[in-house]
Amino acid sequence: MTAQPPPPPADLDPRLLEVLVCPVTRAPLFYDRARGELISNAAKLAYPIRDGVPIMLPEEARSLDD
Repeated sequence: MTAQPPPPPADLDPRLLEVLVCPVTRAPLFYDRARGELISNAAKLAYPIRDGVPIMLPEEARSLDD
C-alpha cells in the first residue's frame, strides 16, 4: 500500500490575512497557497499553516535564506 500525498492546502480566509502580521517585524504577510505558508519578506521567514491554523511562532518558521 502506497502513502497518499497530503491534500492541497485550503484557502485561507482573506479577513485573517488582513489582521495577521509577522510577529518579528510587524510587516504584512503574503499567503503562498502552493506551499501552505505565510511569507514575511521583511523577516525572510515562512510560517507554516497546519490543519488550517497559521503557526505564528518564529521558532517554527522556515528561513527563506535556505
